[in-house]
Amino acid sequence: MGGTRIAGLGHHAPARVVANAEIEARLGLGEGWIARRTGIRERRWAAPDEAVSDLAVPAAAMALAEAGMAPDAFGLVLLATSTPDHLLPPTAPLVAHRLGLSCGAVDLTGACAGFLYAFVLAEGFVRATGRAALVIAANILSRRIDPDDRVTAALFADAAGALVLAPDARREAGLLASALASDGAGYDLIQIPAGGSRRAMTADTPARDGRMVMRDGRAVFTGAVDMMVSSCRQVLADAGIAAKEITCFAPHQANGRMIAAVADKLAIGPERTLSTLAEFGNASAATIPFSLAHGQVARRLGQGDLLLLAAAGAGLAGGAALYRL
Repeated sequence: MGGTRIAGLGHHAPARVVANAEIEARLGLGEGWIARRTGIRERRWAAPDEAVSDLAVPAAAMALAEAGMAPDAFGLVLLATSTPDHLLPPTAPLVAHRLGLSCGAVDLTGACAGFLYAFVLAEGFVRATGRAALVIAANILSRRIDPDDRVTAALFADAAGALVLAPDARREAGLLASALASDGAGYDLIQIPAGGSRRAMTADTPARDGRMVMRDGRAVFTGAVDMMVSSCRQVLADAGIAAKEITCFAPHQANGRMIAAVADKLAIGPERTLSTLAEFGNASAATIPFSLAHGQVARRLGQGDLLLLAAAGAGLAGGAALYRL
């Protein structure tokens, strides 16, 4: 059995740029408050008439065009999203249809770790079936933040990223190791309180209960850093690879301090750490594929290079994956 390859990458962000000054003025924050605490200077927010599928389709179309593969080569589309077009049906079949694909298609809800889980699952699918997979991550979080909450309003953004995984004759190419993790003790650290089966939205439900809440930012930071670092160390040990051998580290773009903390603990310098955080903010699951497609570092990667992915977020859920190009 052969390996896999990343045959195409794509990204898309809404046109509207929201600079820190706009949020700082609304919340009465001093100039530079957001950048100092998060590393974010601006982010993109979707237009009122845009849905997640409207972001996912152009990102995926870019990846498909780069891959140059026939529609019948694909066996699966996975869409990692926390903000689907509707609660029912899943959005992935609509995205696949708009792309001219009729293969299997399903949503995967994993919050900030959604793309990482989808990537690992899709890689196994490609190896098992010999058919290509399209992995997309897209979110419109600007509609899930509390505009009066300085934490969520400053961090979250809208974007989509996509990649095509295809079979490859090289056995050494593809996923070398993965470590998926969870810690349900932190289940309510990041949460949208109402709207699920535990607590339905009713006429009496306060509107803000349908918005994202981060109850303890310090606990989220500590838990996410620990999960990402331990998962990265596990995949490196499982594959017998040293951190100094990693060509590119692509972490979830949560905030600047978290990225720096994880990279520092792994002894991976900023010159090997991919980041689009300053310009595009935190679009949850979309940040890793978006950064891979948008970043110039990813475009310079070549055959045999080592790519380390890591993510952690609500749930708490996260992990890491080590991939040889």
